[in-house]
Amino acid sequence: MSKIKYRYNPDTLSYQRIEVSFTKKLLKFLPHLALYLVVGTISIVAYAYFADSPKERMLKRENRQLIFQYELLNNKISDIEDVLKDISYRDDNIYRTIFEAEPIPSTMREAGIGGINRYSELEGYDHSEIVINTSKRLDKLMKQMYVQSKSFDDVIDLAKNKEIWLQSMPAIQPILNKDLTRISSYFGIRYDPVYKGVKKMHEGIDFTAPIGTDIYATGNGTVIEVDNSKRGYGNMIIISHGFGYTTTYAHLSKTMVRPGQKVKRGDIIGKVGNTGKSVGPHLHYEVRKNLKAVNPIQYFFQDLSPEEYDHMIELSSQEGGVAME
Repeated sequence: MSKIKYRYNPDTLSYQRIEVSFTKKLLKFLPHLALYLVVGTISIVAYAYFADSPKERMLKRENRQLIFQYELLNNKISDIEDVLKDISYRDDNIYRTIFEAEPIPSTMREAGIGGINRYSELEGYDHSEIVINTSKRLDKLMKQMYVQSKSFDDVIDLAKNKEIWLQSMPAIQPILNKDLTRISSYFGIRYDPVYKGVKKMHEGIDFTAPIGTDIYATGNGTVIEVDNSKRGYGNMIIISHGFGYTTTYAHLSKTMVRPGQKVKRGDIIGKVGNTGKSVGPHLHYEVRKNLKAVNPIQYFFQDLSPEEYDHMIELSSQEGGVAME
């Protein structure tokens, strides 16, 4: 309680109690009240800023746990990416090589994600970066897995068609060894027989044999072109074997098939000649895979012993020599 104050009255020679009005009391108390309010407000703000409420502490714990789980998830994604990379390598370099299928282009395997910003709704938060990065990696991984799945579908189809593929591959020589005089020119850089001293790419093999020697289809297929000309390749036959393979037989003296005709490996399709741009009786033979000329020797495995095959590869790799066309 506040102290009671008295004042001495000389007229009455006595002490009289001093009465303080409520207004005065209130005015005297207001500065103290203002100080208490300021101090209290500062204390509350400081506590709210520096000290977390139980709910805030719980939410922060949950956030830390979520960030930890995202980090674990990214580690698992990295492991899956490594496994998928190994599967892709096996697919391109083993499975597709066995069936001579083209590898999947790296641009397709990368499965880039372009266009509009797909993750705009995830932006603007404290941990947006890790959430967006994880989402991008998952989306890319899903697309890469889809590409790999489609690739395996192709390999399965190739495996189912393996027997047809093996029958269609140009896997024998177009002239029997007993009828063959010699191989006069191999695949590679050779001197042009007409323009002496000029080297050019010889995209096939020249088999020297007497005019009229039988020429055989080297694999099952369909005749797509028969040309009778006095220039260039002369009398020529082109066979499509499917699976990206075509074979060309040039400088024939006689063609014995017609366009659209089905042929089987070993069928006689023509006779050796000396037509077109040729300097002697021979067969110019080409193999193309997806329109690109390849070395026919790679496909003679049904006609040659390992020693003969190695010898032909060695001769084929030697630059020079003169082509017969």
